Amino acid sequence: MSLIGDVCLITGACGFLGQKIIQLLIEENELAEIRLLDLNINPKLMESLEAIRGQTKITKLEGDIRDIELLKKACQDVSLVIHTASLIDILGLVDKNEMTAVNVTGTQLLLETCLQKNVKYFIYTSTLEVAGPNKLGDSIINGNEDTPDSCCLRFTYSVTKQKAEQITLQTNGKRLHNGEQIVTCSLRPTYIYGEGSRFIRHHFDTAIRNGNVLKRTSKKEALVNPVYVGNVAWAHILSAKAMKDLHKAKQIGGHYFYISDDTPHMSYSDFNDVLLKPLGIIVPEKLVLPMPLLFFLAFVMEMLQFLLKPFVKYTPSMNRQLLTMLNTHFTFTYAKAQKAFGYTPRYRWTEAKTTTSEWLSSVLSERCELVKKMKTH
Repeated sequence: MSLIGDVCLITGACGFLGQKIIQLLIEENELAEIRLLDLNINPKLMESLEAIRGQTKITKLEGDIRDIELLKKACQDVSLVIHTASLIDILGLVDKNEMTAVNVTGTQLLLETCLQKNVKYFIYTSTLEVAGPNKLGDSIINGNEDTPDSCCLRFTYSVTKQKAEQITLQTNGKRLHNGEQIVTCSLRPTYIYGEGSRFIRHHFDTAIRNGNVLKRTSKKEALVNPVYVGNVAWAHILSAKAMKDLHKAKQIGGHYFYISDDTPHMSYSDFNDVLLKPLGIIVPEKLVLPMPLLFFLAFVMEMLQFLLKPFVKYTPSMNRQLLTMLNTHFTFTYAKAQKAFGYTPRYRWTEAKTTTSEWLSSVLSERCELVKKMKTH
């Protein structure tokens, strides 16, 4: 099936993933219109899209996902919504109520608006973290959609994403205002990497400040399977097309799908090593401290955070759940997505690695130029 002539709304349009989805939508389809919804639309993004949009109209809609009037305007005459917008936080920097309001309430309001405005197809961008790992660090090796999710999620982010996903899937099949039924699904990508990743950029900046050394925080045996951002975007495109086929819609609607690719399975620290080594950054072979001691220090910092809460906001750079996530063997297969809507990675590991490394090299070049200018002045 094709998306030619459709009107598509992308929430979180200026985000890492949102931008890639828009790019592929333009490359693969002659949509009538793509609407970009975000708090602030980057002018440079609009310029870049203007250069490649062809006959597709690009409309920007700036505002909060909880603004009902904005949502009504955004969803008018839309056939497909791809909902990537969310607050991401695994350290406790964001207030819990704010995260719930954006991630859960925002999703619910958007879905309600879709029903009112006869939006036929809705794709929710979930996360692997709704599946765990649990606080015991139980391994999952090549898990799938039949593998039970963790019943004790500790990150507020994970909890809110899980609730939003449940609301999305429960909305599948509900009546639109015109009497038709909405088709909804959820995609659960593993750890997303690629050009523009703020997490990879954070690791890069941290290493530079530490004399080109990034401390190891993951055991080598704690394998995970990262996924390239282009492949996650591609999965969104393929699922959107498949939804328009009545037979495939029955296999997709009301279901979630894990999205991964052929990126080699390795620990988070070893993955950072692969990406950053070409830039002269070293990730040591051994953990910065023995794991029991790391957990103890994380516990102490969490207690300090709790005691200081009435007086000052203190957010430790590490917590026990984050340590658990970084040191749990946790991998998933994309077989169900392949069967349901024909997903296979569009970008191979060698290409994804090269593209990401080239982006990091450009970041390093910009940093060097900035340093030169500061010395000159």
